Amino acid sequence: MTKSEIESRIAELKMDYIRVQGDIEKLESTGHGVTKAEEQLVRMEKELQELNEKLAALSE
Repeated sequence: MTKSEIESRIAELKMDYIRVQGDIEKLESTGHGVTKAEEQLVRMEKELQELNEKLAALSE
């Protein structure tokens, strides 16, 4: 992956992360389960961490 591809993916993940957080708030307010959405956030956090590490390695 190039630096710009990594940066684009990070931006995309951040937007998706914010969307899922909003979904969780809506689900909680209506009394629905949020386990799957929370698991999705964990996966996104892991991918963001990996991408940030790759980006840091390219910047060195």
